[in-house]
Amino acid sequence: MQMRLVRRGGLIGVAAAAALLVGAMPASAAPGDGSAYVADVGVTLLGQPAVKVGPLSPSHTDGPTDAQLASIDVPGVVSAGLVTSSAKRDDATGIVHSSANLTDVKVALAALGSVKAIDVDCEATQAGTTGKTSLVGVKLAGVKVDANPAPNTVISLPLVTIVFNEQIKNNDGSLTVNGVHVKLNALLGKGDVVLGSATCGPAAPPVPLASGAGLWIGLGLVGLVAVPVGVTVLRRRQASAAV
Repeated sequence: MQMRLVRRGGLIGVAAAAALLVGAMPASAAPGDGSAYVADVGVTLLGQPAVKVGPLSPSHTDGPTDAQLASIDVPGVVSAGLVTSSAKRDDATGIVHSSANLTDVKVALAALGSVKAIDVDCEATQAGTTGKTSLVGVKLAGVKVDANPAPNTVISLPLVTIVFNEQIKNNDGSLTVNGVHVKLNALLGKGDVVLGSATCGPAAPPVPLASGAGLWIGLGLVGLVAVPVGVTVLRRRQASAAV
């Protein structure tokens, strides 16, 4: 009977320590989200009705993860050939990758010009979030733009302001990358045209229950709680026998 009480007390201590260990571990977090689209138009030109189209060809890590259109055409504003977007998450690692791709883009707005290809990428890993924009064949209002523009490259023209590789750090830790963002100035009207947008992060892989140093700490907690409980029960049993 005495040994049963000691064992029972030890088991209670183990259970208590295990509960403390589990409660002390950080909760597993779901991997981060990602989304993308190829174009979003919201403009009002002077003397003309408002034009609101998009987001076009949207994708999201929760589905659909891929989207495409054979072409897009917003009369008087922008047109393009094949466009695609993608937003995918690796549940094993938490890495999120989002992208938007446009081909044969023609910006009719203010006769700005054309871009042969716009590729926008956003990736979130445990090291952080990164984004980039790649351009091919840029011919916009005679402006020279690098194929890989630096983040938030701004070019101001009389009728519009153009931001290439616009990167916005959101309050939730995610990053939004807009390939080409055209902002209308007052002389032309008001509104915005975004061509290629990808948002990702932050990455958040599942956290293992215990491993490495955490495992040894957990075992130490079990020993600290279980052994004193067992000894206490034994001493109480001995005291009762003596009486």
